[in-house]
Amino acid sequence: MGRVSGRSCIVTGAAQGIGRAIGEALLDEGADVCFADINGAKAAEVAEANAARAERHGARVAHAAVDVTRRDQVRAMIAHVVDVFGKLDVKFNNAGINKPMNFLDVTEDNWNSIMTVNGLGCMIGMQEAARQMIAQGTGGKIINTASIASRQGFDNVAPYCASKWAVVALTQSGARDLAKHDITVTGFAPGVVATEMWEQVDKDLMAIGASERPGQAMDEFSAEILKGRVATPKDITGTTTFLASEDSDYMTGQIVMIDGGMTLV
Repeated sequence: MGRVSGRSCIVTGAAQGIGRAIGEALLDEGADVCFADINGAKAAEVAEANAARAERHGARVAHAAVDVTRRDQVRAMIAHVVDVFGKLDVKFNNAGINKPMNFLDVTEDNWNSIMTVNGLGCMIGMQEAARQMIAQGTGGKIINTASIASRQGFDNVAPYCASKWAVVALTQSGARDLAKHDITVTGFAPGVVATEMWEQVDKDLMAIGASERPGQAMDEFSAEILKGRVATPKDITGTTTFLASEDSDYMTGQIVMIDGGMTLV
């Protein structure tokens, strides 16, 4: 029996990177997992690629296309998961975007797009997951993806920083409100992780003149990491599986830093 055997989980932003790794680690520990992403075709490919893994661990796998900023789509995703798995126990609000711009160049469109996905999308995901868990009467776990940018501001990703500070506030607010329903709300804050998202951020930073060569931004950030290297998605999943398991039942309202010692708080 795995640490999360029999638990029904949704992971958003799960077509690649950290989200995919979270889902795969949950499958390895026996959970039923829905890989959800705005790119529905890619989410389906990831689910199919993990079918044999799920079978090996006595788990089930599903997929869903979802725009986390659309409440109707989030509700439909949750209804689909309940139809397939019978319930919802754990909801990872992991979907997020970033588009670097130098501070004085940040536009309303840049601000609104990032805040809508990372902030509003997180809140809608929390609300709709909680409504399902309350209806079931069995409690549950909501887990949000924050960032090192939720603990300090960086000059060319100001809207992203603000959005991840919002995730911390939502985690604390949700924890206070949902405790009476036996729903815990926690989060984790990755640092520099070698994913497709960071590859795009690296290109964007070059485009705005914040770095001069491919990999420069990651190298500069890495210099501040006490562990001496950037993270891989698998460096994150020990913590995320813990947060989804009964081992974290007495934790709520907390954000766990997983940044190799880059930000000490």
